[in-house]
Amino acid sequence: MANGAGPLLIRGGHVVDPRNKRDEIADVLLVDGRISEIGRSLRPATGVEVYEAAGKLVTPGLIDMHVHLREPGQEEKETIATGTAAAAMGGFTAVACMPNTVPALDNVSQIQFVLMKARSEGHVRVYPVGAITKGQEGKELTEIGAMFRAGCVALSDDGLPVANSNLFRRALEYAHTFNIPVIDHCEDAELFKNGVMNEGDLSSRLGLKGIPRQAEYIVVARNIALCELTHARLHLTHLSTSESVALVRDAKKRGLPITADTCPHYFTLTEDAVAGYNTLAKMNPPLRREEDRQALIAGLLDGTMDTIASDHAPHTFAQKSREFSVAPFGIIGLETTVGLLFTEMIQKHGMSVMAAIRTLTEAPAQALNLPGGHLTVGSIADVTVIDPKERWEVKTFTSKSRNSPFVGRTLTGKAVLTVVDGKVVMRDGKLLD
Repeated sequence: MANGAGPLLIRGGHVVDPRNKRDEIADVLLVDGRISEIGRSLRPATGVEVYEAAGKLVTPGLIDMHVHLREPGQEEKETIATGTAAAAMGGFTAVACMPNTVPALDNVSQIQFVLMKARSEGHVRVYPVGAITKGQEGKELTEIGAMFRAGCVALSDDGLPVANSNLFRRALEYAHTFNIPVIDHCEDAELFKNGVMNEGDLSSRLGLKGIPRQAEYIVVARNIALCELTHARLHLTHLSTSESVALVRDAKKRGLPITADTCPHYFTLTEDAVAGYNTLAKMNPPLRREEDRQALIAGLLDGTMDTIASDHAPHTFAQKSREFSVAPFGIIGLETTVGLLFTEMIQKHGMSVMAAIRTLTEAPAQALNLPGGHLTVGSIADVTVIDPKERWEVKTFTSKSRNSPFVGRTLTGKAVLTVVDGKVVMRDGKLLD
């Protein structure tokens, strides 16, 4: 991403940088797309723009490692331009986009297309995730090395998990050659089949086909076993059950190279949000029980869950307005993640600011081998400023879609400045270009 910004001094903010263990009031000077200096009472040279950050948090640029930008093929839902604009509004300086586009990101030309569009139209950095199998059909591996050289940062058949265990083993082995992770949506397709919400008493009362929790954690267990076999890097995404958290915790104790994420909706909502056939609460994996929500919160607090990802999945109003059984899965999340993290995890459950910021900075950067995620002097100038006390109501979105169950909710904590490569792309709720 080219830099055309002048020097910027972010003055007097509370700098929180998990990688470098910074937790202090300081100034941050950005020059020529790099972090030039961090210290107290820095004196800017003539012509340096100053952003007053007193009372606000200054963090490494936030990274969302699980986003659906929908382009190519589903531009009525989102585009690379609108999706990255939503990311900038939410405080994210980088996103990893999943491959279930139309056609899938399963070859070099598709990876190059995304990177080209991101350079020309994107507001933040975009890192493509390549498909594991051709067409995401679960039958034949893609040209993994060629996609890696073209710029993909991970592999996933997200939404269509690889059922063939031997094929998944081979994917892990090939990915290991290039030191990139395989990101898996853990789901047994046969157990999941035709399900639309969590299986239990509520699904029975609503007359909706349920998705048993076992559909997720059976595949979590399989993937952990294959990680143990291959010693390849595995990332388990959008986990939703208490059993999944326990399996990851045990695998980490055994030293396996596993990382995992969950999403704000899983530590905020339960299956009760589906009552009334609310399609805005229809997602995959589905919202689970209160016990699962509490287990995910505990997993975030003890570090079992490394990252928080939005799983930003935009759909049109017409698509989400269909009857529950046929409406698509997914919600948008780029613009609400920070508010939900601060409101639910920091305010209500006592998560430290340092640990919370790590889930959106250092942890995803390490999981995907990305630049950024820290404020080391000399590193790229991707910076986010957050007002931890700003109260705001979820009403409008920059995303092309509006499918959020959080509309009308009041949150505390909001990004107020997004800086990518030293250039301000969002300031005080306004997108800049």
